[in-house]
Amino acid sequence: MTVPADVRAAARRRLAEVTPDRRDLFELRLERWWEDLSDGIGTVYPDAGGLLVDLVDAAAQAYVERDPELHRLDQERTLAPDWFQRPGMLGYATYADRFGGDLAGVAEGIGYLRELGVTYLHLMPLLRPREGDNDGGYAVADYRAVRADLGTMDDLRDLATRLRRAGISLVLDLVLNHVAREHPWAQAAREGSAQHRDYFLVFPDRTVPDQYERTLPEVFPDFAPGSFTWDDDLHGWVWTTFNSWQWDLSWANPRVFAELARVVLFLANQGVEVLRLDAIAFLWKRMGTSCQNEPEVHAITQALRALARIACPGVLFKAEAIVGPADLVHYLGAGARHGKVSDLAYHNALMVHVWSMLAAKDVRLASHALRALPPVPSTTAWVTYVRCHDDIGWAVDDGDAAAVGLSGHAHRAFLSDWYSGAFPGSDARGLVFQHNPATGDRRISGTTASLAGLEAARDAGDADAVDAAVARVLLAHAVVMGWGGIPVLWSGDEVALPNDPDWADDPAHADDNRWAHRPPLDLAALARAQDPSTVEGRVLGGLRHLARTRADLPHLHASVRPDVLGPDDPGVLLVARRHPRGTMLAAYNVTGQWRPVTGWRLREQGLEAAVDALSGERVTPGDDDQVWLAPWRAVWLTAAEP
Repeated sequence: MTVPADVRAAARRRLAEVTPDRRDLFELRLERWWEDLSDGIGTVYPDAGGLLVDLVDAAAQAYVERDPELHRLDQERTLAPDWFQRPGMLGYATYADRFGGDLAGVAEGIGYLRELGVTYLHLMPLLRPREGDNDGGYAVADYRAVRADLGTMDDLRDLATRLRRAGISLVLDLVLNHVAREHPWAQAAREGSAQHRDYFLVFPDRTVPDQYERTLPEVFPDFAPGSFTWDDDLHGWVWTTFNSWQWDLSWANPRVFAELARVVLFLANQGVEVLRLDAIAFLWKRMGTSCQNEPEVHAITQALRALARIACPGVLFKAEAIVGPADLVHYLGAGARHGKVSDLAYHNALMVHVWSMLAAKDVRLASHALRALPPVPSTTAWVTYVRCHDDIGWAVDDGDAAAVGLSGHAHRAFLSDWYSGAFPGSDARGLVFQHNPATGDRRISGTTASLAGLEAARDAGDADAVDAAVARVLLAHAVVMGWGGIPVLWSGDEVALPNDPDWADDPAHADDNRWAHRPPLDLAALARAQDPSTVEGRVLGGLRHLARTRADLPHLHASVRPDVLGPDDPGVLLVARRHPRGTMLAAYNVTGQWRPVTGWRLREQGLEAAVDALSGERVTPGDDDQVWLAPWRAVWLTAAEP
């Protein structure tokens, strides 16, 4: 598709002062990504020719202003487009103030992160939010400023540079669905600007909101019921999916797209390498639907990604879409948008089924559900995790449950009971979050150590229970590290921190028990972790070993699709990864008893002579033609050298 003359002319005006080779490079990128950009824009804004000129002008300006070191990064990433798919990738997620106090403190922790093997650092929302309650920073009042207590934009740029030079990519949240009521756009709307009022979805009475509400789910039914809020300044009902002070943006307005496109380019030029597109599923509103996962969302993301590829191709997009598998694949690109939307997406289903397997001590539901996941583009990658900053919602599909003889509703209730400690025999210490009596939905908050029973075992002084809980913690991480993609550790889990007992002391957090699993990184626990005989040292050492091992396994490149097998035994999850250099068979015993992997499974995968990459031991079936796995054990089997 030919780049129109007016678009090319706009770019050349911006590029007039750069060297011919740099101008040629920009124009080559423009030609390469023009079809994706124009198709995405044309799908959503069919009469927006002027918008395309403005967007390319903005991309050219960002390109001219981009730091030489970032230009070099762009070239490196263009020559190695699979950089983020490689098995050496390891993520770490934290709040800046709970890791280092501020951005300068985070920089002081770079050595610790490198020692852990981290190559990808996700700092939770740090752009300036509204004062007071702000949904953990997701109510952004200024996209171009940092929270004052953390530092300045100059500090952020310095941190990004230091991370980059240490081989760590900085990941930040970009909240696309909404802004704070105090954001300048919202302030202008409240002061009477008709242009800015159109940035939002405002209705004079309840007629239209009530029609939408018939099919809209509630995100926070406990403390933010409904999806619309009356605002006296607007004299209208404004769309507020999440909280009354988080105003949804109207992405049907091309001005909104142009504004956020410039934010993307601005953050990229500060050195941000991955943008986590928060609440992306909610961008497009359509009457009679849940207003999630609408096709325009994927066209919008494709256009934003194409624009970034033109100006700053070293930047990745990560979709924060916690949706069903059939919907999730579209955030990485399906059909005509195959591989053109986001580069990364959260594998929420894997996280849910890890916890499901550990509670039920049965892999049949997980095997069926994970095997049924549609394939994703080979140029993309999953972000895998045992848990994150958010609560755990039991996204167990009723059809998947029925296929293995379970009731989806009953299994979800069991998981809530188990991880809140209400189920007989459970040693989990999770907290119920957002109980919805109408649906029975009960989400769960808690650190990995508390959910896996380690907190309870340590409090009881039960050495055997501690050993079993440590094994479960490491097993859960082995599953997510052995899946491929980018596994992400949540801060504190690497040293087995329990729930924060003081989570409610801050009045801003008192109504949100998710802060129980966002504890500050405990320096005393880090000190204990230096002793490999302590619980902290065993967990930290085990995670480091997993990271080092996976980095040397080409089978864990994200382009290699995992193939869930069996199960042959209901207690053992089997996952094969077939790489040109051979097959890796991962086996995970999710029970407290010894469980077998049959010899024929190894032979089927060409692993007659196998070695466990995690232990370095040769593995051969015994006289009963079985390989027996210890309780809670993981093995990554590859072909032994002849």
